[in-house]
Amino acid sequence: MSRFSYGQLCPIAKAAEVLGERWTILIIRELLLDNSRYSGLQRALSKISPTLLTKRLNQLQACGLVVRQTVPGQRRAEYHLTPAGRELGPVVIGLGQWGMRWARGQMGDSELDVQMLMVDFSRRIDRAQLPGGRVVIEFNFTGLPKFARWWIVVEADGERELCVDHPGHASDVQIRADLRTVAEIWIGDTDIQAARRDGRLRLSGEPALLRSLPIWLRPGALAHVRPHPDALKT
Repeated sequence: MSRFSYGQLCPIAKAAEVLGERWTILIIRELLLDNSRYSGLQRALSKISPTLLTKRLNQLQACGLVVRQTVPGQRRAEYHLTPAGRELGPVVIGLGQWGMRWARGQMGDSELDVQMLMVDFSRRIDRAQLPGGRVVIEFNFTGLPKFARWWIVVEADGERELCVDHPGHASDVQIRADLRTVAEIWIGDTDIQAARRDGRLRLSGEPALLRSLPIWLRPGALAHVRPHPDALKT
């Protein structure tokens, strides 16, 4: 159960009692994207403490939105949304669309979360637009004191692995930029071609992969939603 109550029968109030605590909506966002492992949730939500993540998952289980399932033959568990949790999909997408139009503002340095960006770029890669066989994409972030190098290993069957240590395979594509540039590409404020023209983004690797990179390295799912002109005044 939620730890607070508005003391109203209003269904909006009841929903807010379940969903209104810090990090809850973002945990549901990740579960909707089939990020089902505890370690995966920690990586995508890098600023939440393990204690609070466990607490929120337990609350979501108590509310009937999440179930914890042990993987057969393994010690680890996974978290999955129940039908009630899955029904929140359009709600979460709607919140994201509203946030892009009205609540975005300008990106502050504290919002540039390299772990969240890399998790989402990894799952946004369009495997159908890549050649057969394994493809390794390397990111080099200039100016970061840690987590400056990442690798995304995409296998022929669509499986992908996000690594901060060298995966043991040669890189097919190397992407070099500062974190803000990559964040602007992800959120739709600039595109790959523009960032490359002005020198903020440098690419090297297999020519065919570089030519098709804007097709297979897709930005965030809501990058097409642009801020409302009136919101830019705030």
